[in-house]
Amino acid sequence: MFEFDQYLGFIAFLTILTMGFWLMIFLVAIVPYWIGGSVMEMLKEMREKRKKEKELKS
Repeated sequence: MFEFDQYLGFIAFLTILTMGFWLMIFLVAIVPYWIGGSVMEMLKEMREKRKKEKELKS
């Protein structure tokens, strides 16, 4: 039926396919969440900075 080399090739293919699948899930789900949180935090810091500057001028 199958020789040992073909079996190793099939296992390597499945391993690479599975790694690619989980990398795709990571890039599609977690990275946008991470970038969105960073942007929100940056905007919050900019608002606080602007608020402090406004208080100092008053």
